[in-house]
Amino acid sequence: MCAAGRRWGRRQRALLWAVLLAAWEAAWGQLRYSVPEEMPKGSFVGDVAKDLGLPVAELRDRGIHILDKGRTQYFALHGKTGHLVTAERIDREKLCENVQQCVLRCELIVEGQMQVYGIQVEITDINDNAPTFREAETELRMSEMTAPGSRFHLPEAHDRDSGRNSLQSYELSGDEHFSLAVQAGPGGDQRPELVLAKALDREEAAFHELVLRASDGGDPARTGTARIRVTVLDANDNAPVFSQAEYTVRVPEDVPVGSVLVTVTATDADEGLNGHMKYSFKKITEKASQIFQLDLNTGAITLTRNLDFEDLKSSEMEIQVRDGGDLSDIAKVLITVTDVNDNAPELTVSSAVSEISEDAPAGTVIALLHVQDRDSGANGEVRCSLDGGVPFRLEKSYQDYYRVVTARELDREQVPEYNVTVRAADGGSPALQSSAVLALRVLDVNDNAPVFSEERYSARVAENNAAGALVLTVRATDADWGQNARVRYRLAEGRVRGAPLSSYVSPGLFRVGLHSGEVRTARSPLARDAARHSLLVLVRDHGRPALSATATLSVLLAESVAELLAELGSAAQEAAAGPGEPAASLTRWLVLAVAAVSCLFVAFLLLLLALRLRRCHRRQLLPPDSGALRGVPVSHFVGIDGVRAFLQSYSHDVSLTADSRKSHLRFSAASCCDTLPARPPPDEPAPLLGDEDPA
Repeated sequence: MCAAGRRWGRRQRALLWAVLLAAWEAAWGQLRYSVPEEMPKGSFVGDVAKDLGLPVAELRDRGIHILDKGRTQYFALHGKTGHLVTAERIDREKLCENVQQCVLRCELIVEGQMQVYGIQVEITDINDNAPTFREAETELRMSEMTAPGSRFHLPEAHDRDSGRNSLQSYELSGDEHFSLAVQAGPGGDQRPELVLAKALDREEAAFHELVLRASDGGDPARTGTARIRVTVLDANDNAPVFSQAEYTVRVPEDVPVGSVLVTVTATDADEGLNGHMKYSFKKITEKASQIFQLDLNTGAITLTRNLDFEDLKSSEMEIQVRDGGDLSDIAKVLITVTDVNDNAPELTVSSAVSEISEDAPAGTVIALLHVQDRDSGANGEVRCSLDGGVPFRLEKSYQDYYRVVTARELDREQVPEYNVTVRAADGGSPALQSSAVLALRVLDVNDNAPVFSEERYSARVAENNAAGALVLTVRATDADWGQNARVRYRLAEGRVRGAPLSSYVSPGLFRVGLHSGEVRTARSPLARDAARHSLLVLVRDHGRPALSATATLSVLLAESVAELLAELGSAAQEAAAGPGEPAASLTRWLVLAVAAVSCLFVAFLLLLLALRLRRCHRRQLLPPDSGALRGVPVSHFVGIDGVRAFLQSYSHDVSLTADSRKSHLRFSAASCCDTLPARPPPDEPAPLLGDEDPA
């Protein structure tokens, strides 16, 4: 029981250390997870929301997402649970070929906090690949004079898995003439060799059939086989030999296609067919086989496709030379690709704002940038800078991320908007660079008080002035914008000779719209206000120089129409007595206009009354059913033709409105005739009043 308690305590401590490690990594902006390969889409990888301490309900509000860099996204963030899940099935061997530890990286951005977190996910291997041979059948030719103990290279198996799931052992089955030996290569790989255990006799057996089996260390183990056919030949006592066991060459990534990178050479002391040699690839990756080509006769390795350092940094292969007697030798070739500055830095705006208040404190973040360069060494070292003359600076955020922040407080009245140019240059020679422009508009803050155009105003006013006379005009301006720049004037209260200042002066009773030109009352009229007011309205444009025009508006205040007419008459008499002849003429025309409108209104009422009376009289003359009088000669009705002609000639429609400009008078079609209608023939009945043919 004590042992069980100790084991439980150790598990608790291990769990605590794991939690502390995850919390420490999250605090430093780094999360680490692991997931097996070949998991289905949507498989759980890690609880990002929990590890970062973010409530699940706030994930959408804070704008949390995986950064898209234009490459394949293998992970996604579940919006409801905050879990990091696989976006598609991951094949470790496809992504990390010949790499012992396969780690995928992505970035998580929290836009609400302007924070970036790096995520590293290790893809662990599963035993999903069996060892395979490049060729299912291999033929070996041996002389019957070959001494027992001689060794021959056998084809090697390849397993794309790693660790225990990779290739572990070889087995040989066949006959008693051969045995299997496995040698360790320079890189720790296993190289199977066929050992001649018993002398051959071509006359006894010309062929020997063997089976080579390769097994990995998975559970259960996977195997692959290759058939070995040994042909017994006559004697060939000299094998070809390479001039060096290993060839090393360094080539720049911009070497032209078709260039010879290296030539391997071998010699054979035999003559004739036994001394004729052929070169071939014994071991090469599939990617390298599409880039490099080997000449079978000369051993020259040429380039068939453009190199890219960012895609292939080095390639290791084995070349085998075989003579006519089927004796062979193997040499190792290592080709290293050197970087050339052929990639410009990539500058990406991950997050940015388009507006900022002018009172924002120094250090406010306006943009989050990401820079990267696919080159290596000095060619991949990127330096970021801002064009001079702007109140901003760059700060390092996380790895290749930078923040653009304000260096000091802004002033919209000096500069209302900025176009901030960010440049990224690498360390190559010549250096390659890229740039991005951030458009930023500065929002106004009411930080400027209105300022009068003059510190002190003075005016001369004649005594006995009428109320409402203009004393002086003051003007103030505000450097702010919009609503913050609207200026309102107020007269500070004071006393003159013991009386309030407002009893002597008051910007007045009327005001004019700044853009509409509408004249309105600024307050309710008071008893002390004058009955007559003369307003001078000024309009000015924004040209250079500005042009303006003025108009004078006379206003009379009255409590009734009678008082208004009296005031108008008084104003007319005063104008006639004074030198202001234009004003007197205007007053006379106003009086005439009022009288004309009144007369038109009375005439309209009389006209309506006459029409009503005529309609009533017409209904009394004609019976309701005029059809009963058809067939009666028209001569039996004394004066009926004259009445019909009169009514037809003056029949019209009247439409009047209170606004005389919209009134109109429309005559009917019958009124166009200026003669009396003709009497119908004797054999046709004469139509009566109101019973006309519509035609």
